Amino acid sequence: MIDKALLETLAAKPVAPADHLIDGVARAASDGGRLEVISPLNGQVLTTLARGTTDDATAAVMAARRAFDDGRWSGLAPAARKAVLLKWADLVEAHAAELAVLGVRDNGTEIAMAFKAEPLSAVGTIRYFAEAIDKITGEIAPTAPGTLGLVHKEPVGVVGAIVPWNFPLMIGAWKLAPALAAGCSVVLKPSETASLSLLRMAELAHEAGLPPGVLNVVTGEGATVGAAIAESMDVDVLVFTGSGATGRHLLEASARSNFKRVYLELGGKSPNVVFADAPDLDEAAKVSAQGIFRNSGQVCIAGSRLLVQRSIHDAFVEKLKAHAEAMQVGDPLDPETAAGAINSEGQLTRNLAFVDAARAEGRRIVTGGHRILEETGGYYMPPTIVADVAPGDAIARDEVFGPVLAVIPFDTEEEALAIANDTEFGLAAAVWTADLSRAHRMVRRIRAGVVHVNTYGGADVTVPLGGVKQSGNGHDKSLHAFDKFLDLKTAWIKL
Repeated sequence: MIDKALLETLAAKPVAPADHLIDGVARAASDGGRLEVISPLNGQVLTTLARGTTDDATAAVMAARRAFDDGRWSGLAPAARKAVLLKWADLVEAHAAELAVLGVRDNGTEIAMAFKAEPLSAVGTIRYFAEAIDKITGEIAPTAPGTLGLVHKEPVGVVGAIVPWNFPLMIGAWKLAPALAAGCSVVLKPSETASLSLLRMAELAHEAGLPPGVLNVVTGEGATVGAAIAESMDVDVLVFTGSGATGRHLLEASARSNFKRVYLELGGKSPNVVFADAPDLDEAAKVSAQGIFRNSGQVCIAGSRLLVQRSIHDAFVEKLKAHAEAMQVGDPLDPETAAGAINSEGQLTRNLAFVDAARAEGRRIVTGGHRILEETGGYYMPPTIVADVAPGDAIARDEVFGPVLAVIPFDTEEEALAIANDTEFGLAAAVWTADLSRAHRMVRRIRAGVVHVNTYGGADVTVPLGGVKQSGNGHDKSLHAFDKFLDLKTAWIKL
């Protein structure tokens, strides 16, 4: 955890206006446009960003293309790339407090989580892929005598990366680290509501020795900057984490341009299934509360649908309520805060609208469901539990992306499975049971990319994260992440 005095110093530090990072230098928007950065802590202007234009995005792509084609990075030996990336990780670690506080002021995540889940998570991810790259080998095919079949693994080229606001450093590192380790050049577009920490982390990459043009950051609105990257004929691969609606636009842009490969992580409505024979119901309630209410529910894998076996339903909801109401909600820069601010006023309004709709349908608001701390000017909402929810309710089907938990009772394993799979999403899930056979059955039959058993969250960089159904395609984390950024090239040689 950050020293309290250092925390106060960093929290009081003015934040300078931020520009793009293109070809290794800071660059203002081509038309001089600026975007205000509103801090969710108090609703006040924190600083401004360059409001990127299509020309800015194009300049960044061209810088990345030149950097890739001339081999200043892609042509280096893997061990040389590893050395730079490891130095970058060291610098990020050294500046972790600065990065964490900057990110909290920008997007509202509570500092206790932000410190670990943002810069320190990014450090671990960068080191993991840096250490892996000189161990990725080609193949020799089992050919007939007189021929030699070689399979080379080569960097794909220029990667466009569009990342969300909830965990910009963690998710950004999931994209950047394997792409850069593989030898690609990157154009990164952060969310306009969470750009500051990513820009600073990119500056540290250049301090570590990353050549100019290899990592470029263009800030601004998705409809302009994101669209320009997606439609560019010089972007070879596009990686994105965000909404399904935006994912569809990116796929359409690929079809309109050069059929670039598009890898999407589109969120979820993750079922968290608690059976009566869970090994520790108190622990299940505590971890389930953390699984939905950490970062104010603004987590892709948040267990936002809680399925509870009817025989323990009422008692379990009371346990959950106790944990929810014990969580301190407030200033994210206070180390005692368990849940910080909602990212924006628009997101807060959306969260409350889901609760109002559930209330109008006669659902029971167990706790929360309203705006709090309005006098601060910030965007705060307490952990909210909605019970007596039907599987077809909007609050049980749509991704709220806030601290809102929908509780659904069930009787049998088959009913639980049917409800769990009755969603267009398939990113994550959890099962709580002491029955080993049931656990394996549920893992096999729940349609999700990650299924937790007797826990929720915490899977590290060694295992893949990816969705099925409308939660997307491709995988972040683990060695499988390299699949997005390496092309296979066959050499067929007559001897």
